[in-house]
Amino acid sequence: MSDLLLGIDEGTSAVKAVVYDLELRPVAEARQEKRLHHPRPGWVEQDGEEVLAAVVRAVEEVLQSVRETDPSAEIAAAGLDHQGESVLAWDAERGEALTPIVTWQDKRSQEVLDRLDAEGRAEEVRERSGMPLDPYFSAGKLAWLLDHDGGVAAAREAGTLRLGTVDSWICDRLGAGFATDPSTASRTQLGAPDWDERLLEIFGVPREALPAIVDTAGDLGTLRHGSWPAELPLRARCVDQQAALAGAGCVVPGRVKATYGTGVFVLAHGGDERPQVGGGLVPTVAWRAAGEPVEWAIDGGVFTAGALLEWLSRDLGLAADPPALDAAAGQVEGSGGVRVLPALAGMGAPWWRPEARGVIAGLTSGTRPAHVARAALEAIAWRVADITATVAEAIDVDVLRVDGGLTRSANLLQLQADAAGVPVQTTAVDATAAGAAALAAVGAGLWPDTAAIADHIPVGERTEPRRDDAWREREHGAWRVFVERAAGL
Repeated sequence: MSDLLLGIDEGTSAVKAVVYDLELRPVAEARQEKRLHHPRPGWVEQDGEEVLAAVVRAVEEVLQSVRETDPSAEIAAAGLDHQGESVLAWDAERGEALTPIVTWQDKRSQEVLDRLDAEGRAEEVRERSGMPLDPYFSAGKLAWLLDHDGGVAAAREAGTLRLGTVDSWICDRLGAGFATDPSTASRTQLGAPDWDERLLEIFGVPREALPAIVDTAGDLGTLRHGSWPAELPLRARCVDQQAALAGAGCVVPGRVKATYGTGVFVLAHGGDERPQVGGGLVPTVAWRAAGEPVEWAIDGGVFTAGALLEWLSRDLGLAADPPALDAAAGQVEGSGGVRVLPALAGMGAPWWRPEARGVIAGLTSGTRPAHVARAALEAIAWRVADITATVAEAIDVDVLRVDGGLTRSANLLQLQADAAGVPVQTTAVDATAAGAAALAAVGAGLWPDTAAIADHIPVGERTEPRRDDAWREREHGAWRVFVERAAGL
């Protein structure tokens, strides 16, 4: 081994650090779990210091593993991706977190959005940002912290307040500076590829407290920690779903991926102009590599997927764990009339119903855990089909590239192909970490541009649809009727 790439994936439930060779083949990996806290209904938080420690430990572990194999090996480029819309506040002088991380699932900012809606600001926000008023995005969360947290108010008064997404927190604490990238900025609802002064004014977010927006890929500084054997050249930084877009090889216009994790996030590469989309989809920056124009994507998110299977197994006790739940789903041919609305954190695109809650319906005395398990997988597949059907109105979707832990389920892959009506093709299970490393290779000049990433991305087996269009139209229509009724409960 000689020069290596490192992808650091700061996801919702865990941090993964994966070292790759220059052909993007995994060499070593490490994982550190992170806890989610639910202090009140609708609130979802993480401890910023715990998240930082998880990053440090995962990187320490994977670097140690590499050193044991080859003491001369060096990391040529590191890429960091993160959980997008989650935010926190900290003090610039002391470096300590002033608030928990308010995650992307958190709904506390609904009161801020209701106020803006009552003031008639919703349409202006949508026009300027391309996004609806929804607590999913960062702007409302930041406004809530500014309105309600005394420590935030005091730091603002003292001129030491920093507000940012998790990437800027990690980089600030680990020596790479207080900065973020255009893909992250595009998830805040505060403008992209640059901060929008009018949106900052509407949400009441001070520009001076926000990070600088620099390239996604390029010379972004150095990450360092006393427990690491060497400093890391940071050459890429972006949102986790944009990293997964790169890691799935969707680096040219028209390619579409879906990443199955806590939620499912569908992104389609949209080219170098901001896409004009409707149907509840939103435009988002894919990345901006040094010397290249901004590249855009079309985005749609399912907020509850893996979290649904965890909840059904761990909290309701329907199975020992999600794999056991998947196995149970494979024991029945259908759901026996059971329907599940996967809305434990509201509903995203194309419905945008933040008030929606999870629903299990159609129960009879003959319902067994396997039927509920099957209905849960069907629900995830139909929610993704909701989005891919809308994406198909803007671009041709001839195959859906998929990654993430849930793609180990052959049951889900077949249900997804049938519901979406297109072949489903697997890529790397950890496409997110791979994408961060691939973008870092571009940022370091090891690969010429982002289009070259596709040359290094292997693709796996295809799952073909078994159902015809008539079945799909009928069943998708029935699903939509169920959503409309259940989302209002």
